[in-house]
Amino acid sequence: MRIYIKVSPRSSKNEVTKIAEGEYKVRLTAPPVDGQANAMLIKILSEYFDIPKSSLRIIGGKSAKTKIVEID
Repeated sequence: MRIYIKVSPRSSKNEVTKIAEGEYKVRLTAPPVDGQANAMLIKILSEYFDIPKSSLRIIGGKSAKTKIVEID
């Protein structure tokens, strides 16, 4: 399954908001430097969906604010 994520790095808190089916907005406290925001995104999504981090992969938009994440 693929989902689309709009990421807001350097936010005041970590938060996942469902916008529509397969679309989410994620606020992250991590800065978008050296992959810190991507690592935090995987951690937050694994907690939100209650699945292991190894089941999530960013397959599109690694350096963009809009990302495509694949869930195994």
